[in-house]
Amino acid sequence: MNNTNSSRFKDKAFRVFGLSAIIFCMLTLVIFIGFIIYQGAGRLSWDFMTSLPSRFAERSGIYTAWIGTLWVLVLTTLISFPLGVGAGIYLEEYGNKGKLSKLLEINIANLAGVPSIIYGLLGLQVFVRMMKMGNSILAGALTLALLILPIIIVSTREALRAVPSSIKEASVALGASKWQTIWKQTLPASFGGILTGVILAISRAVGETAPLIVIGALAYVPFVPESPFDEFTVLPIQIFNWVSRPQHEFAINAAAAIIVLLFITFLMNGIAVYLRNRWQQKINW
Repeated sequence: MNNTNSSRFKDKAFRVFGLSAIIFCMLTLVIFIGFIIYQGAGRLSWDFMTSLPSRFAERSGIYTAWIGTLWVLVLTTLISFPLGVGAGIYLEEYGNKGKLSKLLEINIANLAGVPSIIYGLLGLQVFVRMMKMGNSILAGALTLALLILPIIIVSTREALRAVPSSIKEASVALGASKWQTIWKQTLPASFGGILTGVILAISRAVGETAPLIVIGALAYVPFVPESPFDEFTVLPIQIFNWVSRPQHEFAINAAAAIIVLLFITFLMNGIAVYLRNRWQQKINW
């Protein structure tokens, strides 16, 4: 077998291997999601969405959990979006391209891979104990904001780098200042990529359980939070609480709650894809 035939054989073998891996992953995902839908779809109802938690499975609902999830989601977005995007703009457009900048860039990239439990311990020490926030929604949102900030910073910088340098040079040549160039040219051209990274980062925060358990988020909350300083629970913790119980009825409740959580995650990912495609269609370089 000559080199040409060998290369063709390897190419076909890799294609078969890659296709097989995709099919295996998709089948596994379909089986898992299908089993969850089969088990929990019958439990979904308006009463399930609006009922408080209970020790009786047939009476228990996720009202406090999904309201708490929305509180945490909104606060996390409000905290992480301006900080992460602002830091990404500064590091990419204003920061010096020296050794310190490279070291900082490496550390930010490494922070994106740190286990979430570490951020939970940091949030417990800083927000819960030192800043006396207690087991509040605000403490949970700040902890999750720390978790996703590196992801937002990295995605912002990558989106800014994707803008052709000719756009920036043309703007400066016409007399625009650096900030005017960023605000009027660079940000609009890169906003689709930035927004996609932000939404995907927040989608990760929606499903996090470990950091919130560490800071003291409760598994049972018999009231709806009304302010950022109230105690709270979220859907992942409610699901964890139900699956840890031996009764099969609570496992059905957990499957129904997983469907709601998956719907929220898929909805956010769908919004990210839609906004990215819409912004890309508007840009003509």
